[in-house]
Amino acid sequence: MASKPSIPKGTRDFSPAEVAKRQYIIQIIKNNFEKFGFQPIETPSFENSETLMGKYGEEGDRLIFKILNSGEYVSKFNDTLVEFIRFSIIYHKDYLEKKNESFDMKDYDFLYKKNLTTYLKSKSLYIFKDGTISEIELLDDVFYFILKRLKKDNLLSKSDSELDDFVKIIFADFYYELKYKYLTGYISEKALRYDLTVPFARYVVQHQNDIEFPFKRYQIQPVWRADRPQKGRFREFFQCDADVVGSKSLWQEVELVQLYDTVFTELGLKGVTVKINNRKVLSGIAEVIGASDKLIDFTVALDKLDKIGEDGVKKEMIEKGIGAEAIEKVQPLFNFTGTIAEKIEKLGLLLTSSEEGMKGAEELRFICENVMKLGLSSAILDLDVTLARGLNYYTGAIFEVAPPKEVAMGSIGGGGRYDDLTGIFGLKNMSGVGISFGLDRIYLVVEELNLFPETVTATSQALFINYGDAEAFYALQAIQKLRAAGIKVELYPDNAKMAKQFQHADKRNIPFAVIIGEQEIASNSFSLKNLVSGEQVSLDFEGLKNALL
Repeated sequence: MASKPSIPKGTRDFSPAEVAKRQYIIQIIKNNFEKFGFQPIETPSFENSETLMGKYGEEGDRLIFKILNSGEYVSKFNDTLVEFIRFSIIYHKDYLEKKNESFDMKDYDFLYKKNLTTYLKSKSLYIFKDGTISEIELLDDVFYFILKRLKKDNLLSKSDSELDDFVKIIFADFYYELKYKYLTGYISEKALRYDLTVPFARYVVQHQNDIEFPFKRYQIQPVWRADRPQKGRFREFFQCDADVVGSKSLWQEVELVQLYDTVFTELGLKGVTVKINNRKVLSGIAEVIGASDKLIDFTVALDKLDKIGEDGVKKEMIEKGIGAEAIEKVQPLFNFTGTIAEKIEKLGLLLTSSEEGMKGAEELRFICENVMKLGLSSAILDLDVTLARGLNYYTGAIFEVAPPKEVAMGSIGGGGRYDDLTGIFGLKNMSGVGISFGLDRIYLVVEELNLFPETVTATSQALFINYGDAEAFYALQAIQKLRAAGIKVELYPDNAKMAKQFQHADKRNIPFAVIIGEQEIASNSFSLKNLVSGEQVSLDFEGLKNALL
């Protein structure tokens, strides 16, 4: 019996109606991206692992989906590892029998590695390709592991017939101890993208000679994270990113806040809160309390305030080695109230001894003052000093967007300034800033607030009833012209009973039916029936087109 079909946790199928609503949101975001001067690019769904790993912090790296290489790599790895061990044991045994003394490391460096490499090549065995952990490192680990085992087992006392069993024992122990260190790098060299920002940085460096800077790009594509699925959190989801790279001007941050406001206003999401902070401020606070060496631990814990509360944040900070005295100094952050101007003044007092922190406060002042002077249509700007954003590459302003208060949902957007993300790929001094719209969460919020227009639909405007071949041909002539005019219409494919065809239109929520019989063909007309009201009228083609527009 065939198993029941299913999909992986954290992924979803979308119905035609859901896709239509998603496309409605995407189109509004896309249109506004282009109004603000952003140009579209696309990058592959997967990148080389080395492109992604180490860019998102320890927690982020654990959520990256790795792609297995094709082929029997695990089996090959195991076979080759057995040969490593077999050769090493025999080499150790022969060496000790000849020397009758402990190993001379010079002999090991010059003879063991050379002889093992020659031996493996002669048997067409290999482990790693370019860009992965070197075979020499694995050779070293095999060597020292076996040396440790030699202290437990008298190798010289073992007969040749006992060596195979010994190889199996050491393989099992060694494989268990080091399989994650080497096997993952061996069987997986690629990974699904975790976000769109790091691939964008790679894109900029790779295509730098073809780009006009400052470069404003937008990208609307899916990303993948091995996260624990829950409401509003998926393992596969779309991001809608807009970034500017090649400019340090803070006017870019001002415009990005306006972009958020414009998109959410058009979607009808009034009352979203655009939270802003600055990583320099957080660095300054860490410096003031004497925890600069714990900056990442400090910011990651602080960023969880909304999720785990004040006590939870303090507990995590203590677990990460941040002292109670230092935590006491940041106590004001947990109840940081007032207007934006008042909060910035408080920051100035707190950060007096930190040049980096004061610079961040001034950047916040510039952005916030100019946003408020220009005005926002429906969004609310708020300075949140506990906002940290968990990604390590942010260096300046950081953003996070909260939905209207009547909806219980996590952030629906976020972003920030990264001064040297391209530097990790070899292009220095290329500052950038960007924001992202969380399509899937925005969808859920708009749906919950019932803000999708009734006109958002993937269905046809009219169904032409099929009475036979002559009527179908007459219908298709009209359908061809209507489609050219941008009207969504279709012909029922079979000459089925009228009741079945009308039932099909009803289930598809198609509002009109076009009825064509001998009389309509003779008079070059069409009978248009409103399937909601039941009203039916006879029209010529122009009248039909105008009625369906």
